[in-house]
Amino acid sequence: MVSFEQLLHARLDSLQKAVTDWSETVKKLETIAEQATNGMAKKAEKADWKGENAGVTKPFVKKTAKEFSDAATEAQSIHNILRDALSEFKAAKKKLKDTVDSAPDKGIRIDSNGAVSYLVHPDRRSKDYDGPKPTEADFEKARADIKAALDRANDADEIASRALRTLVGKDTADFSGTDYESLKQAARFQDAEDAKAAAKIVAKGDDATSEEIARLNKYLTDNKGDAYFAERFALEVGVKGSLNYWLDMGDASDGSRLAIDHPDQIKELQKNWSLTLAAATQSHSPAMEQWKADAISSGSDVVRSHGASAYGFQIMSNLMRYGSYDTKFLTDYGQALTVAENKMTNNGSLRAGQVWNPGLSMPPRLNWDGKDLGRDPMVGFMESLGHNAKASASFFNSTIDLTPDNHSDNKKLDVFKYFTKDRDWPEDAYKGGYDNKYGYDSLGHALESATTGHAYDAPTETLKDARTLDNAKVVQKVVDFYGSDPKYMHEQGIADSLAKIGTAYIDEFNRSLEQDDNDSMRELNNSPFGANLPNGKSRFGSDYDENLLFNRGDAINFLSIVAQTEEGHSQLSAAQSVYTANTVGTVGPKPGSQEIKPSDLTDAHTVMRIGSETHGILDNSRIAQIEQDYQEGSKERQKAIGRTTEWIKFGTETLVGGGIAIATDGVASPVVPVVADVVGSATVSALGMLTDDVAEDYAEKDDKEYKKSFDEMKQDALTKGQSNALLPARAYAMAPGWSEENSNFIEEDLTNYVKNARLHSREDNLPDPYKKDD
Repeated sequence: MVSFEQLLHARLDSLQKAVTDWSETVKKLETIAEQATNGMAKKAEKADWKGENAGVTKPFVKKTAKEFSDAATEAQSIHNILRDALSEFKAAKKKLKDTVDSAPDKGIRIDSNGAVSYLVHPDRRSKDYDGPKPTEADFEKARADIKAALDRANDADEIASRALRTLVGKDTADFSGTDYESLKQAARFQDAEDAKAAAKIVAKGDDATSEEIARLNKYLTDNKGDAYFAERFALEVGVKGSLNYWLDMGDASDGSRLAIDHPDQIKELQKNWSLTLAAATQSHSPAMEQWKADAISSGSDVVRSHGASAYGFQIMSNLMRYGSYDTKFLTDYGQALTVAENKMTNNGSLRAGQVWNPGLSMPPRLNWDGKDLGRDPMVGFMESLGHNAKASASFFNSTIDLTPDNHSDNKKLDVFKYFTKDRDWPEDAYKGGYDNKYGYDSLGHALESATTGHAYDAPTETLKDARTLDNAKVVQKVVDFYGSDPKYMHEQGIADSLAKIGTAYIDEFNRSLEQDDNDSMRELNNSPFGANLPNGKSRFGSDYDENLLFNRGDAINFLSIVAQTEEGHSQLSAAQSVYTANTVGTVGPKPGSQEIKPSDLTDAHTVMRIGSETHGILDNSRIAQIEQDYQEGSKERQKAIGRTTEWIKFGTETLVGGGIAIATDGVASPVVPVVADVVGSATVSALGMLTDDVAEDYAEKDDKEYKKSFDEMKQDALTKGQSNALLPARAYAMAPGWSEENSNFIEEDLTNYVKNARLHSREDNLPDPYKKDD
């Protein structure tokens, strides 16, 4: 593995000399080979030898001539490998050096281990600092360039070293004669070799040993992201091979102990296999297009093993839980799967669980991730949509012709309505019981990608505001449906996904909440929220430059219902706080302005008012649900109300990707992708410091706190909630650059608006808390 420092200071003179030397060696060996072939070998062939000379000497001469030819070929291959490796190392080193040399001009420091940081941290800059102020995009590019350079060098190093070992071979008395024209050709040869070796292990099924499965996993992980290997593996194993193998692994009736004794290996294999097939589907070669067609056409076929059977769709979907599959393939697969389900259920006369869970006493285990057994094919398919935002948005915005062979009956299915409302999601066995919780989890993941524009589990540091009009069309459906009745979210258990969706559209919810009319779809003139592109236009197209995605009433209903749950309240509260801080710092006067007057803070007033009102909606909704969920006088009720303000335990100083990661206790980190490129934002940085201080006040509650009545604790929670809603105003007022007089004026002025808005939030007609049916 080539390190940052090794590549940056690599001395390539020796490798350059080796390339030159091998070039000369090739010329000499080619001359000798030509003489041996056209001279010695031809003369031996023409010689009229008898006896022992004919039987021994002639074959020896011909073999020797061939060895000279093989030596020349091998030498040429070695030269080609070293030549290309040198070229790759040079390019990688130059890329790395250029990145390091240009970093200071951008205000970036790159350490000896490749770590990227500020040349002068914002906290240490003097008041008259006028040097470069790098954005998060600058940091991202520097990190990406460093990684690209190191990856290029390490790939070249790995391929070259393996190729050279192959050329030398194990037979010291025989030249291999292997012919590599380039490093790229060597890589292709290695990929094909690995794919064949992996396929041989697959052919053994569950008769393979644990050591062989470990080797199979290594083949797949070592070639992760290698498109050519992925294609070769998919084609070597074939669609039927994949389906038969995976069913065999989940069938314990044949006496095999492999999966029973080594479930962690099979779990890893499922992920690696899925990632590999996902990469393979990105190929559009004729062979892979046929593979994809076969995978879909095999979906309705019954696959059988020793003592188990399953539909092709059930097996294939479990091999689609990881990785980003080709968009068209996912769309075609989803349509075919939905049509098949409709046909099997006789157009809904039967429940989906009746056809996918036929009551077998020993059903095969198709999923090994520790969740469900994998009998519902829609679960794995939804997971695959969760990793491909484009396919997911397209799918949920579509209708499906349920009888594609009959063009006259017009039987159409609304995809979003079917999967969110009409479909009876099958229950499946899992370690905690028998339920459909993982089915709805997967639906939530698919909706996340369909609305946010990125995979539901994408690394936080890679997130940008990727929302498109297609994503917006899905979020409109989400807000309308899940905001219509709290039972859908609560019964499906997808509050975490809906909270992330709400977080990603926090800007649009603020635009809607600014309205006085609950039904209006027109943005107010001169709104401080406005569209979020630099040119003042909406990223969702001209129709939304002045129009809203959803009206005020729908926004209140959705936010309120999601906030009824602890995770929803925590994520949305944190997101609103960060968004308010960033927006007030953007639209308000910049620190250093002189003689601030109330009229200068008009936009800041609006931002703080809407932020405070939103917090009021969220807090009141959560408290109302607590009153519904927990028995009066119980300690659980007291603890729940005490936790309503603990969303403040997050670090806004963690600025990553295109958004801000908010790490709340026990809740997956939401992201505010609409808060882009705010590294160095004085208001957001100040908010981070304030919340760090405030979080210390939210230590474990003592017994005295819990001895208060619920009404007292409720009032305390609302009061603290108001204080937390004030933090963005305080952060703006304490941002570096303000005079003490201006700072005090701003804080006092904005505080009044927050308190008044908090009172206004009580006038909102919030949805009733969810009540379980008896």
